Amino acid sequence: MAKIYYEQDADLEILKEKTIAVIGYGSQGSAQANNMKDSGLKVIIGLRPEGASAERAKQDGFEVFPISEAAAKADIIHVLIPDEVQADVYNSEIAQQLKPGKALGFSHGFNIRFKQIVPPNFVDIIMIAPKGPGLIVRKLYKEGFGVPALIAVEQDYTGKAKQIALGMAKAIGSTKVGVIETTFAEECETDLFGEQVDLCGGVTELIKASFETLVEAGYQHEIAYFETLHELKLIVDLIYSRGLYGMWSAVSNTAKYGGLTRGKKIVSKASRRSMKKILEYVKSGKFAEEWMKENKKGRPKLNALLEQEKGHLIEKVGKEIRKMAGIEK
Repeated sequence: MAKIYYEQDADLEILKEKTIAVIGYGSQGSAQANNMKDSGLKVIIGLRPEGASAERAKQDGFEVFPISEAAAKADIIHVLIPDEVQADVYNSEIAQQLKPGKALGFSHGFNIRFKQIVPPNFVDIIMIAPKGPGLIVRKLYKEGFGVPALIAVEQDYTGKAKQIALGMAKAIGSTKVGVIETTFAEECETDLFGEQVDLCGGVTELIKASFETLVEAGYQHEIAYFETLHELKLIVDLIYSRGLYGMWSAVSNTAKYGGLTRGKKIVSKASRRSMKKILEYVKSGKFAEEWMKENKKGRPKLNALLEQEKGHLIEKVGKEIRKMAGIEK
């Protein structure tokens, strides 16, 4: 069973005399930085001076420094910039500022797990990963609550790395609901697998394939959209709030029988074999290598695929349906 930590398991005192440099001020960076600041911690922001985020961070009451200067000033360097640029920024701006006893923090294990970043042996390496987007991390904190989070320790030079990670999790509000201990490898591998197989890749392909099947069979585009995409949110909301069995309890008996007897024909043994292959590809590091190469080329494959998605018939139909339903203006 997972070990779950709550308020009484974490202490902010371990962070009271430390300076935390949050590198990046996007969705997660701004949310975590503001939550930690409001929890009484000393937080500075590291950004490229010419970036638009620097002015926003200053307006939010932070001292903003170039990344290398922020890293030099900090006891904890919390790296919250996109995966694909972390290694370059680390090598050019952060690595030379590391001193014995400092801590490197992340909210995703990608660059440590796949050795895009290889820190020295004299620093703590920790993860504090809220399981929610930055806007929700900030919103729930302001409401006196929080989102669940993961923590991990990859390297414990000081002997206090776990306590530091728990303190930071408490400062962003996560110990109010629960913090699960994991590893960089487990967090990263499961995260990539989920994105590719289920949450982003699998579900969008399933939606498109079911929509195309109905359209090709001669059904109206709008009806196909309602049945394969629009109503999916209603089902996911039920699953999110009640679990799988709770969802089955809320739908019709016809839907129960049809779904339970036909679902495995869609997610078949062949589909499960493909899932295992994708997981092995992730664990081997080949996906990370592929993604880094794609970035260095300017993301031509990604950009082409996004254009295909943008031009799909379901997007054209959906835009009109969402306007009609008052979902999109």
